[in-house]
Amino acid sequence: MCPANCGLEAENLMTYIKLKVHASSKENKILKKKDDAFEIWTKEPAENGRANSAALGLLAKALGVEVKKIALVKGAHSPSKIVLLRVA
Repeated sequence: MCPANCGLEAENLMTYIKLKVHASSKENKILKKKDDAFEIWTKEPAENGRANSAALGLLAKALGVEVKKIALVKGAHSPSKIVLLRVA
């Protein structure tokens, strides 16, 4: 489940989250911009979905959920993305 500090309500079983992903960065890091927006830097290149997979993994770890609870909805080929998080 999502830890208390992730900004999601227990009743809200699904929510959309906006991501800004920077591929081929020097380090992996994540910054929470708002309750529903994160900026993510990943070492992985933007090739064959590698940066997307890494970004979803970093987000899942930060939120304390399994990666399979996060689905990329929009922006597979763009730095700006929207993902769907299933809390339940």
